[in-house]
Amino acid sequence: MRFGLDIMQNFLVAIDFSEITPVVIAQAESLAAATKSKLWLIHIAEPEPDFVGYQTGPQTERDYIAHKFRKEHRQLQKWAENSRQKGIDAAALLIQGPIVETILAQAQKLAVDLIVVGSHGHSGLYKALVGSISEGILQKADCPVMVIPGRLKTV
Repeated sequence: MRFGLDIMQNFLVAIDFSEITPVVIAQAESLAAATKSKLWLIHIAEPEPDFVGYQTGPQTERDYIAHKFRKEHRQLQKWAENSRQKGIDAAALLIQGPIVETILAQAQKLAVDLIVVGSHGHSGLYKALVGSISEGILQKADCPVMVIPGRLKTV
């Protein structure tokens, strides 16, 4: 395992399309520019549960999910293009799967040196019921993790 900013070359930036996403990207861009590193902007789409109490045909569900994925993919591509316009090597990935496990699997596959995630600062009850993505990544990651606090609203 490699440590130190001078040898970091590959960053995975977990994107969730929340209000802090632009701040997370800006922080990662700043670090990538300083270290001449590549950014992998990645969004993990959780598998869609069946619509509760709504009898839809399989085609209706597939159309809805496909539309959502296309919209998210376009936004990811736009953010990656914005990074490239700033001189930063960037790529966008949209993958479906369990969030923490998929982020960690992609981090290994891409041989990243740093994972950058945002933290929303949810209450204890929310964490108890849903869990914390950033906390799960921190506990299981094989590389350094940079957590951007949700209270940061600007860069």
